[in-house]
This record gives sequence, C-alpha cells and structure tokens, in this order.
Amino acid sequence: MAEIGVAVIGFGLAGQVFHAPFVNAVPGLKLEAIVQRRGDEAGKAYPSARILRSVEEALKDPAVQMIVVGTPNETHFALAKQALQAGKHVVIDKPFAATSAEAKELKELAEKQGVVLAPFHNRRWDGDFLTVRKLLAEDAVGRLVTYESHFDRFRPMPRENTWKEGANAANGLLFDLGPHLVDQALALFGAPVGITGSVRKDRDVTGIEDAFDITLEYPGYSGQHGLRAHCRSSMLAADAAPRFLLHGTKGSFKKYGLDPQEPTLLGGAKVPRLGEGEWLAEPESAWGTLTVAPVPADPATLTRTQVKTELGDYRGYYANVRDAINGTAKLAVTPEDGYRVVKLLEMARESWAVGKTLKVEF
Repeated sequence: MAEIGVAVIGFGLAGQVFHAPFVNAVPGLKLEAIVQRRGDEAGKAYPSARILRSVEEALKDPAVQMIVVGTPNETHFALAKQALQAGKHVVIDKPFAATSAEAKELKELAEKQGVVLAPFHNRRWDGDFLTVRKLLAEDAVGRLVTYESHFDRFRPMPRENTWKEGANAANGLLFDLGPHLVDQALALFGAPVGITGSVRKDRDVTGIEDAFDITLEYPGYSGQHGLRAHCRSSMLAADAAPRFLLHGTKGSFKKYGLDPQEPTLLGGAKVPRLGEGEWLAEPESAWGTLTVAPVPADPATLTRTQVKTELGDYRGYYANVRDAINGTAKLAVTPEDGYRVVKLLEMARESWAVGKTLKVEF
C-alpha cells in the first residue's frame, strides 16, 4: 500500500519525543511535514521532512493524509476539528479534548467524515503496563481486589515560561497524566460503576491542579468480590510511590519506576525502524516483584520473584493507526475511549466538588 503522509503539528516535547520519532520509525507512514512556527530544530532533526510555518499549509497539502496534534492542551479541540473538516485522519495527543462535549463532537465529526480519529493514549504500550496486563491474564495474584497506579513527580515550585503551568482547565496534572492512568484502568477493567475524586492544588504556589486521587469502583464492590482501581498523581512526591501495586487473593505485585522510552529519547537515542531493531528493554534492576503464598493456608510462607518487564514500544501505537487507516485492523484506542476518559476526569472534579461518589454512566 502507498505510504500515508503524516504532518506533526508542534515540535515541543510531544512532537520531539512522542510523535515524530515513532511516526518516522513505522513503515507505511511517511513523516511528510512538521509544523514549527519558529526555529529550525525540526529541520535539523528531520532533514527529509518539509518544515511548515502554519497549520493551514499542512491542511491544504494533498501529500498529507494524517495530522498529529501535538500542541498545547487548550488548542487540541480546535486544531483537530479543522483537520477532520479537511478530511484528514487525526491523532490527538492527550488530553483528547478539554471537555467531554468537545470529545463527543470530534467523535461524531470523524464518523461523518469517514476518517480515523485516535487519542494518543500511548502508555498502553508501556512495558510496565504490558507486564501488569500479562500478570492479570495469568491470574498471578489471584482475584484482584486492589489496583494502584501512580505517576508521581517532585516539582514544589511552578516552572516558569511554560503553558503547562497556565491557569486553564485543560492544563494541570488531572488532564496531563490523568488521561494515561484512567485509560489504562479502562483498558484493563472496562467501564466502572462509580467514581470518587480528589482533585487538588497542594503546592504553596500554583495555578494548576497539581495532585489527584481517583478511585474507580467495579461491579460487585461492596466488600463482596469487587475491585477498586486507584489512579494517583502528585507534584509533591520526592520519594515516589510504586508505579503499579496489585493486591489479590494469591499475593501482590509491586513495580517501581517509569517506562524508559521517554528518558531514553530525551537522552538522544534514535528509534530503530519497526522490524529492524528491538525497542526498548528495561534493565533487570527495574523489574517488579511478585510476592505470593504458594499455600494459601500458610500465608506466612511467601515467595518473591522478579518479573521481567515486557518490551515497551510506542511504535506499536502508530503501526495500529496505520493499519486502521488501511482497513487491515481495528483501531486500538478509539474516539469512544477518548470520550470516556475525558468524561471520567470531569466526574472526578465534580465528585471532589460535591464530596461524594458519583454513579458512572456514559
């Protein structure tokens, strides 16, 4: 099949680390253009791509079939809507939209236009998440009762000269890291029946929501064979909690540290072409620990085993988008997924405001 021409809009952290390298590494996709309004970093990094200075140039370009929106959060909806109206396939970096109403509008517009619209929930391709999914499929901890997913940082002072610290509802931790954590929970367990949120400003000086705790309740929860999934993040975590912590009837799994793909790219590594090199093994020192009681009647006798982290690979996200455009695979992360995540983030805010658990209905 002919290559799909791709234009990446924006060449900040998202464009440089999460989009351009992986688009460029997937056969069947061609990094046709990068929209960078000022500067020449994109041209130096990708000399074969055309550097455009406006979104309009990319939308009018017949060589561009897909647009990747990697711009500040508050611009996602307007740019994605323009691209869909121009008949382009679209990938939107998280958050999918600033409101569930916007997310629904984009979903319906993509259906009307007959194009692929994909939220960039790339952390379904994190090695640690893939390891958790594998362990659950193997019933490694027995019947899961508690799932905790943390994405912590330590930034006690607001960073200067960045839109990410701007007082906008689309910014802050809830809409920065919340989409990843909530999407992973939905991918594992499906739609919850209830949600309880705590969405806060914990730092001494802050213009954004800088901490959240979200609890998703799953069918059967009332003390009888149910599950609670906790999604948590803070900018005041100098000593980070486990990235994943699972408790079940057979034992527990604990995993520290973040997937290595982002820091490896920030360190200057190049992503090999898909099929031409492995990407990316985590060192054994970072593997998680599975602790189980081989004999449930003897819970004091435990065995601890290091669990090799599965290979994380964001190339898989873009390979799936390529295949969905070509009609050879179902889209892994759908517009409905994007809508549900944004809706739950809104409900977390509402739950915190009213001080109670909310029933989830989509």
